[in-house]
Amino acid sequence: MADPTVGGISTEVEKAKSENGEKRKEDLDPEFLSCLLQPSPPDSDPNYIGIRRLLLHRKAQAGQLNRKGWKCNERGYVAFRNFINRPRNWESNQTPSLSSTPGQSGRWLQSPSPLFPVHDADSWSTGRDLRSSSRRLSRSTSLSSISSETEHPRKKVEPAYSFVGMHCIFDQSKAMVTVIKFGNMSSDLLAYGSADGILTVCNVSMPPTVLQQLTGHTKDVTDFDFSANNQYIASASIDKTVRVWDISKGLCIRVIYGVSSQLCIRFHPVNNNFLSAGNANKEILVFNFSTGRTINKMTLYSEVTAMDHDHTGQLIFCGDAQGCIYTLTMDLRTGALSRTHRHRSKAKNPSPITTVQYRTFSLLARGPVLLTFSRDGSLSFFSVSLELQGYLTVRCALKLTPRLHSIRASFCPLLSLQKGEYIVAGSEDTNVYFYDLTRPKHACVNKLQGHGYPVIGIAWNHGENFLASSDFGGTVIVWKREKTK
Repeated sequence: MADPTVGGISTEVEKAKSENGEKRKEDLDPEFLSCLLQPSPPDSDPNYIGIRRLLLHRKAQAGQLNRKGWKCNERGYVAFRNFINRPRNWESNQTPSLSSTPGQSGRWLQSPSPLFPVHDADSWSTGRDLRSSSRRLSRSTSLSSISSETEHPRKKVEPAYSFVGMHCIFDQSKAMVTVIKFGNMSSDLLAYGSADGILTVCNVSMPPTVLQQLTGHTKDVTDFDFSANNQYIASASIDKTVRVWDISKGLCIRVIYGVSSQLCIRFHPVNNNFLSAGNANKEILVFNFSTGRTINKMTLYSEVTAMDHDHTGQLIFCGDAQGCIYTLTMDLRTGALSRTHRHRSKAKNPSPITTVQYRTFSLLARGPVLLTFSRDGSLSFFSVSLELQGYLTVRCALKLTPRLHSIRASFCPLLSLQKGEYIVAGSEDTNVYFYDLTRPKHACVNKLQGHGYPVIGIAWNHGENFLASSDFGGTVIVWKREKTK
């Protein structure tokens, strides 16, 4: 008499074999094979070619399958393809064009208020000058827009933002790269900090090399800054310490212990003996670089998450965990701090500020400007009044999709003086996006694809021929910009 279990077992074996065969057939992705079989130049680095193939495979795999669940602003692939294939003058045929004003391309919308609606100005100064100047500022216009990085860039990419490809890739980090910066006035000195507490210093000139790996922090590196001569790096970490590193020796020469996580840090631009740091205890601390002692302290209303100095060193701009932007004044001799202004977010759910960046001049504002970026996707562009102790007026803003990570944004300083006001930012969808704030309806002008994880950090070198971006997986890509005539 035949055992019924034998037939059942053989059936299961045959079923497993067929499943394995189907799985192998799925694994043999022709796009994956094309990445592996891609010929490499004879003088290329095999490590670089291997990493590039891996990144290409991550971006290319399962192209047809991805389209089934592909969504963009809650629209499917076909809807987005139809949007891309629209005629260039489709929008002008649908809606009447706005009246044009010089330098605004007819796309700016006037606002009855001098400040962007999601912000409210608060001031600790009650003098007559501030009140009279506020009346003057009320006559200016404010500009706003709602945009998304998922919108398709215009077919004609700005020449200044054309890239020839990847210059080099660093993948030494085994954890998320949280912050990345080039050295002061440097075109090839690059450093980045990661979530495993390691700071890596690199040289991106050919051949790209890793100069130092600075180990000492026990938790995430949240921020760091180069000294004026690029001899030292000061770093902040969630492990509650501020560390000062000698780059040439690769040694930690000073440790400053705190009572809470250190979230942002900056060298003073004029007096490098001053070191400012913001922490999770709602404090701005000013340290003496030579001794490590605390010179002064200022308490704000929430965790200080981002900061930057102006070019004179007399002003400090800070962002906190509630989306507020503060302006502080600093005495250049004693390091004493005092509060002047605060911009409060009117959003229902305030979001931490991830980027505060100052720039000395802008054609749009005809003076110094400030860029802020928050985790909820709000990107704001302020004009700065130096006569009124850093009074901020919002000129324009973009509303991008909310972020899960502390993703950063940056000015494109030199190139921005050509045709518009350009911003570059990372994104959760693994791309690097460029925005022109003078075109709020179609702000996205270009994007770079190559990362396999959300892009966290962004940095330009001094000559702006290189753009460095870091991602959640620990990969750093240095992009080479195409030379323009």
